[in-house]
Amino acid sequence: METVESINWLKENNLYDSAKTTSYILKKIFIPCLAVKDEKVLIIGDKGAKDKKISSILAGAYYLAAEELKLNAKLVLQGVKSRGAIADSDVIASLADLEEGSAVFVTASDKLGSLEGLGKSYRQLCKKRSHKFVSALSLGDLDNGQLSDIISAIDVNYPLLKIQHDKLKALLDNGNELHITTKSGTDISCGIKGMQAVSADGNYTQPGTGGNLPAGEVYIPPNGKNVNGRVVIDGSSRNHKHTRLIKEPIKLQIEEGKVISIEGGEEAEQLEQALSWAETNSKYPGSVRRVGEFGIGLNPKAKIIGSTLVDEKALGTAHIGIGSNYWFGGNIYAIIHLDQIFKDPEIKIDGELLKI
Repeated sequence: METVESINWLKENNLYDSAKTTSYILKKIFIPCLAVKDEKVLIIGDKGAKDKKISSILAGAYYLAAEELKLNAKLVLQGVKSRGAIADSDVIASLADLEEGSAVFVTASDKLGSLEGLGKSYRQLCKKRSHKFVSALSLGDLDNGQLSDIISAIDVNYPLLKIQHDKLKALLDNGNELHITTKSGTDISCGIKGMQAVSADGNYTQPGTGGNLPAGEVYIPPNGKNVNGRVVIDGSSRNHKHTRLIKEPIKLQIEEGKVISIEGGEEAEQLEQALSWAETNSKYPGSVRRVGEFGIGLNPKAKIIGSTLVDEKALGTAHIGIGSNYWFGGNIYAIIHLDQIFKDPEIKIDGELLKI
């Protein structure tokens, strides 16, 4: 559905007013986050499920904010897409026709969907065509009432956030080893010598750059297999279908960069099922259980709500990513990347306590 039909759909489903209210806040991110001037703006969302239409509301809000700013904007809503599905034809056509150097916003209940002949991924397409881009995926686990938690985490002081991110990135870039502990039982070391951290600070002002909103994490790939110890997941756990809030902590034992055991309750069982599924369906099954990321949340207004997009950004949390990391400097190729968030970490970089 393109713009007029999408706006009418929002009105018919009693979502337009929420989108309009939200747009007043989102107007504030177009300049600090993307430095939008006179570029064309394409917003892609989906229609969600019953009472889980945050993707629809956010997409509508971005469009109405762009309209209020008198930008040349287009809104496309499609059906919900999961792993392996193909994006709707009007989404693919809109991306294909979009002139270079535009701005693209994607909100999705699950995935955007395959873009067929346009390339392997949305990110690669945007970089190739010098689009500035924003993505907010896997929103379908959240009820409509949780929209305020997402908007709050987007409505932050971005210049201050960038200062904090730059400082932490420099420490990680120059570090050799991390040691992370928590009162709940985490005790793990992670070699990072020679690796470069990624600062997800919401600054997507350069052509071909982009990332998540909400923003607010710095993350780094481990140096090879130099990850050993125990991680107790007590925040939230991403599996290949959903993000689960933790009721019974998941205990992960990691040796030489690989998860060798998973203990816990229902959430642990679902994580194990996700990894087993990935091993069965992967071209590189040996990479599925590798630890590919260590990340630190820095967003003071984000909190753990059951969406990895927000949870991993929360100040006072850290996370590991199980699986693929090739797109941010690692050498692990897998069909999954599953973030596991834990609370209140004490982090030391080469023996020095990190103060955030």
